[in-house]
Amino acid sequence: MYWLRNEQKVQVCDLPAGRQAQVTMHKEPNAENKKLLFKNNHMKKIRLYAAATFVAAISFTSCKNDDKNTEMKEPKLKEENITYTGDSITMNGYVVYDENVEGARPAVLVVHEWWGMNDYAKMRARELAKLGYIAMALDMYGDGKQADNPDSAGKLATPFYMDPQMAKSRFDAAVTKLKTYSQVDATKVAAIGYCFGGAMVLNMAKLGNDLAGVVSFHGNLNVVPADKNLLKSQVLVCHGGADPFVPQAEADQFKKQMDSIGAKYTFKEYAGASHAFTNPNATAMGEKFKIPIKYDAAADSASWKDMKQFFNSIFK
Repeated sequence: MYWLRNEQKVQVCDLPAGRQAQVTMHKEPNAENKKLLFKNNHMKKIRLYAAATFVAAISFTSCKNDDKNTEMKEPKLKEENITYTGDSITMNGYVVYDENVEGARPAVLVVHEWWGMNDYAKMRARELAKLGYIAMALDMYGDGKQADNPDSAGKLATPFYMDPQMAKSRFDAAVTKLKTYSQVDATKVAAIGYCFGGAMVLNMAKLGNDLAGVVSFHGNLNVVPADKNLLKSQVLVCHGGADPFVPQAEADQFKKQMDSIGAKYTFKEYAGASHAFTNPNATAMGEKFKIPIKYDAAADSASWKDMKQFFNSIFK
């Protein structure tokens, strides 16, 4: 920056970096020139201060907004142990949802393993509630019956494989009960199931239940045949590649049936995963009763992620 007065040239130190600023004066500035130089420098400082203040204000506001946008409340789970009736029997259920989520939301029913409606089924319902859904672990056997050994579990489960319509009656009673909650968006209802429960939710879809989707985790696949006139739900199957209870022939038959009716389904296979791969208690139970079930952490995590993506798709 230069100023010129009375044949006097003053070079003020605004030269580019790396060059030595020089000031050349032909004669001593008079009082008027000194006053002008002071004024210019003063105005420059004011402009720099104003710019810095503006940038700081914008940065502060941006940080506050980022804090507001990224702040997430911890889920405040509301848990209820309930009873409901259907098929001339009383059943015990467990409903859970996040009270911090406002308004109606998608609902997911959880169908238990052949052990009955136990803590594992409730845990899965809680994990669904943390994702923003309202979830219900239902009681397919009635009266809260549970088994603590494979023989008893088989006796409890077998009638539902033999009579899918009885299973449908029990399942429909749970759906009706869940829909009494104001938190439920009745147009967005799905179901997941484990082992026995996986077979049951596939049966519900094949028998025509009006569900947005169902997810089977290591469940039997071909109890009820696929019917294009009944199947309305999208389907996700999470299958262990080394499951001795659901061999490759059964998986191939399932895919063939679903393809033959143009069903919307996704079949995920987790290499090396055995039966009951999602249940952390499976390994101990398998060793105790000498049955081929085993927990697989990688398959558990991958299948839960696949389920979340599936729900994001069907609940859009």
